[in-house]
Amino acid sequence: MDWGKTRRARRMADLTLAAGSAALCVTVSFAQTRGLGIYPRLASPAFPTVSVEGITPWAVAGFVRFGALGVAGSALLLWRRRWPVAVAVILIVASTLVSLIPAALVALFTVASLCSARTTAAVTVLALLPLPLYLAVTVPVSALALATTVTGGVLVAAAVIWGLFLRGLHERSEHSRTQALWRAEQIRQRERESLAREMHDVLAHRLSLLSVHAGALEVNQQVTPQQVSEAMGVIRSSAHQAMEDLQQVLGVLRTPLQPQEQSPEPPQPALADLPRLLADSRRTGMHIDLDQDLARPATVPDTTARTAYRIVQEALTNAHKHAPAQPVRILLRGAPGTGLTVEITNPLPTPGRPGLPGSGSGLTGLKERTVLVGGTLTAGRQGQSHHVRADLPWPA
Repeated sequence: MDWGKTRRARRMADLTLAAGSAALCVTVSFAQTRGLGIYPRLASPAFPTVSVEGITPWAVAGFVRFGALGVAGSALLLWRRRWPVAVAVILIVASTLVSLIPAALVALFTVASLCSARTTAAVTVLALLPLPLYLAVTVPVSALALATTVTGGVLVAAAVIWGLFLRGLHERSEHSRTQALWRAEQIRQRERESLAREMHDVLAHRLSLLSVHAGALEVNQQVTPQQVSEAMGVIRSSAHQAMEDLQQVLGVLRTPLQPQEQSPEPPQPALADLPRLLADSRRTGMHIDLDQDLARPATVPDTTARTAYRIVQEALTNAHKHAPAQPVRILLRGAPGTGLTVEITNPLPTPGRPGLPGSGSGLTGLKERTVLVGGTLTAGRQGQSHHVRADLPWPA
């Protein structure tokens, strides 16, 4: 936003408003010489009249004097935003002496649109106070005096109501903007949490493969050069893939999100990527038995397929960490309308055998992910095995 242009436009608007107010003040002053009043004056300075014979020098001087008063009073409107209450009070009090009611109404409108309800009420009472005083000092009360009083009350009420209306619009606009910012922040927070889960799922699996291969080379001193070469190749490949996965996620985090634009997502896996995932684990020496019984697997929803993949990935990661020498059995079964069931079972590790450290957040994240897609997940010990089971939606 160009603040310089905004200030110049506001200054020009204030100058135009002050000039228009001055013209109206002079017009109202002239109308009061013809007996037409719109706001009561408690004191009436002599205003020059124009006779049918012509305009006298005294009349010209009087017009200039009252015109100068209107211009001076209207010039106070240039400071109405900085000191709204002071400007309004000065103009309201001055309106009981000279015809500055147009400028006073603008100042009263500004108070209603910018100040608190208590301040607005106090200034409004001050603007209405001359009305009963005018009727009290006007004896007898003529129809013209009564009309002037009613007109003044209507104008004051209209200025206050219009100011309060615009203030309400501004407050609702600010509230809507605040709510929009809050919702955008909540969306960004959920995106960050989702990306954090993706980083954990992907990198934890890659790093567990690296650790398993490196540990095997460290413990087994009888490996042949060919086995060392193969293991180093797997380590290099896993490290390279881990770096690529991390770069993809960081690239999404760095991508600027434009207004009304959805955040880009990194490439997401599906059930078709399971063979490659299992092949990576089998290269570490892990025995994996896959039992798959899926009717029309191509119809599995993307969110369900992605969740199933992440469940298998996390289960294999935990098996690498805590039971690296134990076989893993994976069962996938389901059909449209009945749901997709994922079960991963592996024997518990040998007591006393050290495993890789884990934060315990992987299964917690999987439970949250499963609930979000409308499924359930249970994980824990069953006899001498560790069992993970997930039931995921698969609409017909």
